[in-house]
Amino acid sequence: MADLDTREWLLTNGLGGFASGTVSDVRTRTYHGWLFAATSPPSGRTLLLSHLEASLEIGGEVVVAGTNFWGSGQIEPTGYELLRYFQINPVPKWVWGDKEWQLTRRMIMPSGLGENFLCPTGGIGEEASFSKIPNNQYCHRILVHYSYEGNDVGVLRLRLLIANRNFHHQQKETSDLLFSQILGERVICLQSISAGDFGTPWQLRWTRGEYQAEAVWYWNYGLPEETRRGLGDREDLYSPGYLNVILQPGDTVTLEAKVGFPSNDQTPLNYETFSKAVEAEESRLNQIFSSTSMSKGTPRGLEENLVNNSNPAAYMPRDTLWQKILRSSEQFIVHRTSISGPSVIAGYHWFNDWGRDTLIALPGLTLVTGRFKLAKGLLETFGRYCRHGLIPNGFPDIDGEPSYNSIDAALWWIETLGLYLEATQDWDFLVAQYPVVQQIYKAFIGGTLYNIQVDSTDGLISWDARGVALTWMDALVEGKAVTPRRGKPVEVNALWFSALCWSAQWAKRLSEIHVGDSLKFLKQAQRYSQQAQQVKESLQKYWNSQLRYLYDSIEPDDRRNSQIRPNAVLALSLYHCGFSQSQGEQILELATSRLLTPYGLRSLDPYDPEYIGRYVGDSTQRDSAYHQGTVWSWLIGPFIRSWERFYPDEPLPFDWQPILDSFLNQACIGSISEIFDGDPPHNPRGAVAQAWSVAEIIRHFPK
Repeated sequence: MADLDTREWLLTNGLGGFASGTVSDVRTRTYHGWLFAATSPPSGRTLLLSHLEASLEIGGEVVVAGTNFWGSGQIEPTGYELLRYFQINPVPKWVWGDKEWQLTRRMIMPSGLGENFLCPTGGIGEEASFSKIPNNQYCHRILVHYSYEGNDVGVLRLRLLIANRNFHHQQKETSDLLFSQILGERVICLQSISAGDFGTPWQLRWTRGEYQAEAVWYWNYGLPEETRRGLGDREDLYSPGYLNVILQPGDTVTLEAKVGFPSNDQTPLNYETFSKAVEAEESRLNQIFSSTSMSKGTPRGLEENLVNNSNPAAYMPRDTLWQKILRSSEQFIVHRTSISGPSVIAGYHWFNDWGRDTLIALPGLTLVTGRFKLAKGLLETFGRYCRHGLIPNGFPDIDGEPSYNSIDAALWWIETLGLYLEATQDWDFLVAQYPVVQQIYKAFIGGTLYNIQVDSTDGLISWDARGVALTWMDALVEGKAVTPRRGKPVEVNALWFSALCWSAQWAKRLSEIHVGDSLKFLKQAQRYSQQAQQVKESLQKYWNSQLRYLYDSIEPDDRRNSQIRPNAVLALSLYHCGFSQSQGEQILELATSRLLTPYGLRSLDPYDPEYIGRYVGDSTQRDSAYHQGTVWSWLIGPFIRSWERFYPDEPLPFDWQPILDSFLNQACIGSISEIFDGDPPHNPRGAVAQAWSVAEIIRHFPK
């Protein structure tokens, strides 16, 4: 390789644990390492094994496969120059070599829910339930497999580089930080001790080779991605020793890093372990996605671009590409122990599971893919934690209270419940969840946290609280909301209208299936319908006839915010829409010319004086740009839904090729980034793998 390839790869285990790095095998982020274990799934993510530094001795000559950035700016060694090949599927695979030898490494992170739960997350026909999983089934491990080809015997040396730190922070050598190691037969047990506190115990096993204890610190690794983000960018890693493996041509060695001390009943490690783990993972994924095919065809705007095009997606069979996207969605599904239920990681590497993101992503992750049991579990979990009429936007790790800092999560819950019921006709679930719907309705009507309340004069929802940001545009800088949107945000009230329509529809349904007082349900249906009609009329307050667009919000003093933002498109995209055909067409015309990019919608019109075209700089600069022009890839979903509603016979003005090529060949290979720059060439930014970005592509890819 002439240049360092810093595109990224990602492995996950369904518990919040992950492994990640780059194509060229150099670490560029705090979040790069081979074993991040979620000690309180999916939280408490802790780096244990950073990597194995590999060198190969052949005929008295030593070559090093590794590559490191150092704080001095030096790159050394330069093993990437020996890298001949990389592939991501079915597992990450690197091949280093020269004319006389070849060293191959493959890695897999098996599902952390144990061998007895091959399909624990709601695949068609599976019976396992999250609530039934015993604690001793949780397993954080990674398998690393090396194979050697050459003309002479080779000696592979693998030096352990380890840590015990929170995944957000770097490790530094201090006199208080020690590591213990206990050597057994082809196994070493490792544990940190910091100021008298013991860290997470883990073990490294191997199938062949001799381990040599040789404790040493490696200081001042550089992390250039963190430098660019204005964050801590230096790391010290500890090495307890190294493994020497004599390899004849054709020989292999497999290693397993696993949380916990060795036990008498653990499966022996042998030369078949790696291949069996790959087969088990393939079986698990096939079971989940076997019924989700490309039978619906190709998305409009894609088929003509799949021919005579030099981009990566153009040469891939459509069904193969579809399966890759489906499988990428599984990386976000996790088990949360604090609620004994399923959840969704918003994005990797640094996000946790959030209510709003989960509910927006749910249709693509579960309904399109036929994972109805998982969808039901997610809706049930979030509904169970409804408080003050609000759905939590975040769950605690252990014994804490969920956070309810969202005005729209409750409304997204109703919208998503409606989509689930339309897909499944599961009216028993409606009966069970209808009290939650009523709780949300009563709280919004009567008032709840953050001065959230329906305005009795027009029926619209308003809120007024300083120092918080309750909509999806939630960036804060020095405790101040960048886009506060206090008052009556347009998409919130569009969601409120849709929620009232759903509620009227459901109350009528309940009156018909005789689950209670039919007359009471009919009266509720009438009340919801009347309020929905009032809200529909009041939504006209958002119509800006001069711009032929929607005001973004009506502020507490009744001023209108006329900035051109994608929230108007969100308002058009919901199951029940309160705007006319003419208005929808005009809104989409302006959104297409000002906001639409090949990777999603800009968060602000580039002609706006507050527009920021690049998401770069330190955390303050980035947060200031987060919703001020940055492209959000998930917003392509609402745009497509709106377009298909108001222009059903017109071709979609969106070329699928760039975002599919990004999925295959940019940022994190095999996933879709959270955001992109507003300005061309729209470089990918933010989290390298984002749940709702992937989910919205799934939701609209097979049309």
